[in-house]
Amino acid sequence: MSAESILNGVEDTLYIPLVGRIYATKKFPEFFYDEKALSLESHIPTDSIDKNSNEYFYMASVCRQQKIDEKIISFLKDNPDGNVVFLGAGLETAYHRIRNKTANFYQVDLPSVIEIRKRVLGNGNNENLISGDMFKLDWIKEIDTTLPTLISASGVYQYFNKSKVIEMIKSMKAQIPNGELVFDATNSKGLKLANKYVKKTGNTNAQMYFSVDSPKEFAKYTNTKLVEVDGFFQKALKYCHGLKLSTKIYMYFADRWNRTLVVHLRFN
Repeated sequence: MSAESILNGVEDTLYIPLVGRIYATKKFPEFFYDEKALSLESHIPTDSIDKNSNEYFYMASVCRQQKIDEKIISFLKDNPDGNVVFLGAGLETAYHRIRNKTANFYQVDLPSVIEIRKRVLGNGNNENLISGDMFKLDWIKEIDTTLPTLISASGVYQYFNKSKVIEMIKSMKAQIPNGELVFDATNSKGLKLANKYVKKTGNTNAQMYFSVDSPKEFAKYTNTKLVEVDGFFQKALKYCHGLKLSTKIYMYFADRWNRTLVVHLRFN
């Protein structure tokens, strides 16, 4: 599979965060370590990404997932036999980092992506791979909805219109009474910057549309409870020694201006 075919189209952006995780693992292992991602380094076509990326965008992807990992781990402490669902799973390796053997993990993505995931990452004993359109919600039939369920949508909603995302969340709430949702977002100004970056990588088909300027208002639109809102970079700024000055500046203002958010909602 060529680099060109992998980087063409929205679903193919799955390689960008994987490269970011490899970068952080090699440079800041005390902050973030992803053994599985590192083992794949020699198999990933990174040339076009490396040429057009920078440290800030690598770290934004990593810090987003590091914060979501924390929320999953916290959820599993209270619900060791619960469900964790990754929407638009791509090549996310959180299952391998978290190493939980009692919960039920579900990876949901389009059939073509699930096939790549199966070949590249395999299938763990308590990990279920589900092919399909996440917005159709057929994947809900595959899980026990009576169990506490944490749904993660990382780097996913940006590619869809806000109205479609809101309707999806309302439908999930109706069908998963013990559900919670964690997702990342940027505000409208940050969205413009993100679109410039993705176009720079050569992936002109991956236009992004979704942004959140007020998490409180968004929770009202979706009839959910806002649990928490976090920025991406507080821990990285504290623990990642050796970051470039420009990266530190971007990180500081991204959090201060709410251009990078992790939003945690509860359905009940």
